[in-house]
Amino acid sequence: MTLYTTIDSPLGELLLVGEESATARGGTALASLSVPGQKGGATVQDGWTRDDGAFGTIAAQLSAYFEGSRAGFGIEYAAGRGTDFQRRVWQALEAIPYGTTLSYGEIAARIGASRMAVRSVGTAIGANPLLVVRPCHRVIGASGALTGYSGGLDRKQLLLDLENGHGAA
Repeated sequence: MTLYTTIDSPLGELLLVGEESATARGGTALASLSVPGQKGGATVQDGWTRDDGAFGTIAAQLSAYFEGSRAGFGIEYAAGRGTDFQRRVWQALEAIPYGTTLSYGEIAARIGASRMAVRSVGTAIGANPLLVVRPCHRVIGASGALTGYSGGLDRKQLLLDLENGHGAA
């Protein structure tokens, strides 16, 4: 069964989508976390069930992150999402330490892909359905410039500022 809820955040109202899970803390595996106006973001579908209580553990972790008292997440993700290449890229995203950034080329190198694969890495990062908790906001251009965030560059900057001790708005 697909469940969803919305929660307020410094990024706007977040849409959380998940699936019931016997192994996830709180009983829900997260399938998607979207921000308003996100390119390719999830939208509520017919047949989904709103269940605010099913996301209590996830919402608490997100609140602590936005308050600056949590640097990582202990959230189970719904299985079966993405291609093998996307999953490799997404695992590399999860390994980027809080408060640091890497370039698309560095991500390509970490997954054993050639420099020619940088565009494919960018496409896989853009397909990340779990903004914030799978930290694609920590990936920047080779020049150090903020580039390509499906939630908007203003939100990417907000998240990087939060992680570097400048606080969330």
